[in-house]
Amino acid sequence: MPRTQRFLDDLGAALPDRPFTVELWDGATLPSTTGGGPRFRVAGPDALAHALRAPGQLGVGRAYVSGTLEVDDLDGVVELLNTWKPAPVPPRARARLAVAAALLAGPRVPRAPAAELRPRGRRHSVERDARAVRHHYDVSNDFFRLFLDDSMTYSCAIFSHGATTLEEAQEAKRELVCRKLALEPGQRLLDVGCGWGAFALHAAERHGVEVVGITLSEPQARLARERVAAAGLGDRVDIRVMDYRAIADGPFDAIASIGMVEHVGVAQIDAYAEALARLLRPGGRLLNHGIARLRHTDPEAGPFSERYVFPDAAPLHLSRVAFALERAGFVVEHVEGFAADYADTLTHWLERL
Repeated sequence: MPRTQRFLDDLGAALPDRPFTVELWDGATLPSTTGGGPRFRVAGPDALAHALRAPGQLGVGRAYVSGTLEVDDLDGVVELLNTWKPAPVPPRARARLAVAAALLAGPRVPRAPAAELRPRGRRHSVERDARAVRHHYDVSNDFFRLFLDDSMTYSCAIFSHGATTLEEAQEAKRELVCRKLALEPGQRLLDVGCGWGAFALHAAERHGVEVVGITLSEPQARLARERVAAAGLGDRVDIRVMDYRAIADGPFDAIASIGMVEHVGVAQIDAYAEALARLLRPGGRLLNHGIARLRHTDPEAGPFSERYVFPDAAPLHLSRVAFALERAGFVVEHVEGFAADYADTLTHWLERL
């Protein structure tokens, strides 16, 4: 029996009920038992070697990033991960599967893909945070243009207020932030994690405020400054490459932190809240917008996200973020969830990419 078929037979025995298909590089196929679901194509033995070297999410992620594991329906894979609950694999079946995979993988140990980052140094220090953020954002502005809308807004759009296009939904989100902050002409606004300047431009142009926008990504800041100059708002929008802990020219009338709190982590969430409280004038408003864990049973981001997507990022429980803000002196007036809107946003980004 070919080794590829032996591996598929052992995989089928370990997972007798499987809503997906697996195809190997020689054409050998293990069909779905439901007649549907995504198709995984293992393009070479290195995919199995990655999975054996780092069992679980990280090994599969390495195989995907390196191109040795392909999928035909990314939405279907995400749905599978969210809903499929396989029965426990007996130890003997697990051992047989591992042996079959090892025979196929061979002795070669593939290197982790170059895109993988293993941050070093004290977690959430200024230096390590800068490296982690730049690993994600400095892949080039042209890459992000492939899937973002024309405003280059890189956070949850709001479709639930009537928008039908990504552009309309991002405009609705930016305007919603301005309304919640009750911005008035002449006020001073801090935009924490300003990205390519979309919100800073919107607030300055539509609401007449003066904006300081900060980012840790030089390419982001460079493009944001170009866009500010093109809009003729250089006298009202100041884009800086700066950590929020380094700002010394407060106070501000309002602060918007959009899609940045995920990078703070539990080690710094209290210092983050205290820093923003110091920068805000008495009576000023903070809008903190970010991804949160809503149940205490929800897992953290996991090793794939940690090394390939948002290094060191860790969405915190909503209650933990609120506690930090309250302890820093803030009074929470309003909490709103946009989980369905973010799902729609990701679908639009995926289709464009």
